[in-house]
Formats: sequence, C-alpha cells, structure tokens
Amino acid sequence: MSIFGKIMSAIFGGSASAAAPDAAPAGGAAAPAGGAAPAATVDVAPILDAAVKAKGEKLECRTSIVDLMKALDIDSSLGARKELAKELGFTGDSNDSASMNIWLHKQVMAKFAANGGKLPDDLKH
Repeated sequence: MSIFGKIMSAIFGGSASAAAPDAAPAGGAAAPAGGAAPAATVDVAPILDAAVKAKGEKLECRTSIVDLMKALDIDSSLGARKELAKELGFTGDSNDSASMNIWLHKQVMAKFAANGGKLPDDLKH
C-alpha cells in the first residue's frame, strides 16, 4: 500500500481505497461532476487527537506532516515524505524539506476533505 493509502486507511478505516491519491473511500455514492462522492463524513480531528493521545508524546499533527505520520504509526522519515510527495505530485524541490512538509500537510488535509473528511478550521488550509 502506498504511504498516502496508509494515511487514508488510518483516518477512514480499512474500507478506504486510497491506492491513488485522489481515490475516494470504497462504497461511495454516485459521483457528482468533478469526482467521487464519499460514502460518509468522517470527523478527522477526534481521530487525530486520539492517535496523538495514544502515542503519549507532544505531537502537533494539526500543523506538521511529520507529527501526523508519527501519530498514525506511519514512517515519517525524509525518504518516506519524499515518496509521499512524489505520490501526491509535488513539483517543488524535495531537498527543501520545510517547504515540502508544509505542502504535504496542506495536500493531505485537502485530500481528507475531498474524500469525506470533516475538518475544523484549524486543519483547513
């Protein structure tokens, strides 16, 4: 499974078919123009908050892709983040990890929202 697929599965459960970055959760309703409709809305913040609490460390997954990946028990190494960036179509300099990380977090949040994720204002970019 792709790194992005692992992230989506961690949030949307095992039914998330996220092998492709723009995949919607399995069992989606008829798709409106422009993309697949999600099967149900998933409240993302409590899932992230529970994952952080379970880790027992101070993780800022609302702003950091590294911490988000750590909270979800996904490899957050630079190599893994570069692979995720490639999966999501990052065209910037992957050696500029700060810029890449900011872009990755925004993209992951946007993908959550596009696939039925309910995001509080502090997770919207």
